This record gives sequence, C-alpha cells and structure tokens, in this order.
Amino acid sequence: MSAPTADRTGTAPPQCSYRTDEELLARVLVPYKAHCKYLRSALVTAGAGLASAHCEFAIPESCYIDNTGHLNSVEANIAYNQMMYYLVAKSVREGLLTGFETWTLDDFWRHQLPDILIARFAGTFRRPVNPRSFQGELAFHSITRRAPGDSSPFLHAETSYRYWDADGGRSHGEATLAFVNIP
Repeated sequence: MSAPTADRTGTAPPQCSYRTDEELLARVLVPYKAHCKYLRSALVTAGAGLASAHCEFAIPESCYIDNTGHLNSVEANIAYNQMMYYLVAKSVREGLLTGFETWTLDDFWRHQLPDILIARFAGTFRRPVNPRSFQGELAFHSITRRAPGDSSPFLHAETSYRYWDADGGRSHGEATLAFVNIP
C-alpha cells in the first residue's frame, strides 16, 4: 500500500485511525456462515476521502476443501470481501470515503449483499500464506461516480489488497468494485 501523497506544500493529508469496532464487525459478518467468519480485527486509516484497513485473519478450517496447508484463491476472495465490507461500513459510520457521504448504516446493510459487486478480482501468490493466522491490508485508491448511458448511476472503486504471515508468506492483488442501485 502506498502512503498518502503530499500536497503542493509538501504536507501529507491528515490521517485518522479507528480501531476495531467489535459491534460493527459482528454485524458486518452476519451474512457469513459461522465457520466462514475469518476477519478478527481491523485498524482503519483514512484521509483525503480514501481509506485502508490493516486486518488480522484466522481460518481454522477451509469451508469447502480438505486442508491445503496454505491460503487459496477462494479463501483470499472471502477474506477480501470481509475486509472490504468492514472498511466500507466503518467509512460510512465515520464519513471517511468519497462517494458515500449521503449513506447511512441502514443504506449499507440494505446494499451489502445485492448491490456491492466485484467487477474484477486478480491476485498473485508469491509464497504460501498460512491460513490459520495471517494479516491483510485493503486500500481504496479511487472512487468515481459514473452514469453511463441510460443506466442508473453507480460508484466505481479501484482497490488493492495484500496478505502475509509470520513465516514470510505473501500474496497481493487488485479488485475493481461497483456499487449499484446507490442512494
């Protein structure tokens, strides 16, 4: 993840940080089966209308396959979803992300599953990541409101993510999100 860029005066945009909101995290994970709740904590950092999250994960047992011994692409995608949902919910609650200024938490809960879409998801695994205990980061790089042709307006977001563990495992990738049917 890149650090915030400095403005013309050489000053970086102001940053603010938020530790895990346990109640919010529990609510964000409600749609997941009990054995698929991987996100344990998240530190959200924001500034200049963008935000990122540094997260802790644990996957005690794969939800769909025998133990592979490493984080696989399905679990990486589920972990990404949980990071992203929490980061957006926290951003809505705190007014952090550009494009979500008019959203309430009720809007987020209503749109969480049907209207937040991953339009593109790509990842690279450099070294196997231990799924039992690993960390991740997700950063929003841009959020744009679009209204193509006759279709309803939507938010388009470019994000990046990475995972790592204590033994040098590492993975990273990018994802493009579409927030449709937005308020």
